[in-house]
Amino acid sequence: MAENNCTFKTTPGHFAVSQDSIDVMALRAALGSDADGAVVTFEGIVRNHNEGKQVRSLFYEACSELAQGEAEAIFQEAEARFGLTRIVCVHRVGALQVGDTAVFVGVSTAHRGESFDGCRFIIDAIKHRLPIWKKEEYLDGSTSWVNCQCREDSP
Repeated sequence: MAENNCTFKTTPGHFAVSQDSIDVMALRAALGSDADGAVVTFEGIVRNHNEGKQVRSLFYEACSELAQGEAEAIFQEAEARFGLTRIVCVHRVGALQVGDTAVFVGVSTAHRGESFDGCRFIIDAIKHRLPIWKKEEYLDGSTSWVNCQCREDSP
């Protein structure tokens, strides 16, 4: 189901599914070069509520092999569309608690506009296209599998 953290390449387009905590500082260090003027990152954090219910924890499942292939396709689209020079992304699976980082996306490019747009494109596409499922556990003891939400205009 899930893979352990791996060494992150500093070449464009690296994605991993991990049961381990996300090391945000290590991922951030893999971004940027002397040619890049902008680095933009996104961290998806487990919050304590969703749709009026109090959330205790989350559980993510993924089809890692399919997720890897589709993430690489998303990265190729983003590179072509926004001129991104480096991309790293990790999505957690397994049990997560409120406050844990569930997903990290980081990009770098020559200019800030492309970095902001590219980072948003990638997280929206990942939520929309990757085979990753989320189960919420609520304070009242109930649980629910939740479809990841995405914007209407997402890729």
